[in-house]
Amino acid sequence: MNRAALILAVAGFALTACQQPAVAGEAVVAAPAPKRIAAEKPGLRTAVFAGGCFWGVEAVFSHMKGVTSAVSGYHGGTARSATYDLVSSGVTDHAEAVRVTYDPRVVRYDQLLQVFFSVVADPTLKNRQGPDVGAHYRAALVPLNDEQRTVASAYLKQMAASGKWKRPIVTGIERAQAFYPAETYHQDFAQKNPRHSYIVRWDAPKVRALKSMYPSLYKASFTPN
Repeated sequence: MNRAALILAVAGFALTACQQPAVAGEAVVAAPAPKRIAAEKPGLRTAVFAGGCFWGVEAVFSHMKGVTSAVSGYHGGTARSATYDLVSSGVTDHAEAVRVTYDPRVVRYDQLLQVFFSVVADPTLKNRQGPDVGAHYRAALVPLNDEQRTVASAYLKQMAASGKWKRPIVTGIERAQAFYPAETYHQDFAQKNPRHSYIVRWDAPKVRALKSMYPSLYKASFTPN
């Protein structure tokens, strides 16, 4: 891409970034209880979830018991282009994503999946979530070990057969690549900016849905990364 085209693409950031005004609501779905339970040994585990704007993904996981860290960042692509302006312009191969570290003695990977598809991401949308459009807002699972991969694959098949969604499931599993933490001002964004219009309209309802649908997994405090 030449310099002029790159400048124009980055200028389009204002039309594609998380700050987009709310235009329509998102419905929560009671995703099915996983049949394939994750068999995870004691010790902290990490997985990556892409589910649209990372502010909301991070907010939900940061309110879950057993999650010790949720870091917003960019999965895939290159280190050089892992910046918010470039990723939001749509000119890179990254996905906005969150790296979640959790204690399987408290919350298992399969439970993270159920919550993710219940209150965070619509698995029937391709290259978009909520008001945000573009491949960098795609929903994807990025398992980091064989057990996570097996559980994720089984759960996507179970979701497709469940009849919970009227449209086909298009969320897939992506090969783990480099994860680049996002800029500091994006970390713990929902906690630091509770009155931000995007948070109020799109992400606070996700946290409330977590509390309502999964009270045994919800905690009122926010776990900072």
